[in-house]
Amino acid sequence: MLGEQEAIVVEVKPWDVHGVSHVDITLVYPDRSVETARLGRESAPDDLTAGEHVLVMKAMNVVVEVRRPS
Repeated sequence: MLGEQEAIVVEVKPWDVHGVSHVDITLVYPDRSVETARLGRESAPDDLTAGEHVLVMKAMNVVVEVRRPS
């Protein structure tokens, strides 16, 4: 099951493991539910900041990408 939801970024925490960049992104949805996604840097904009409105792509109810709306 694939889907897309609007959300607002609450927090962005970049981190590295053995030189590979990742990011933990905390999101709040319109229904006020909160979720934290752990993604590779290729799955989110490099300059993402708290307060931004984003589109969250999900597969099987797991966040696979966060992007800015077009």
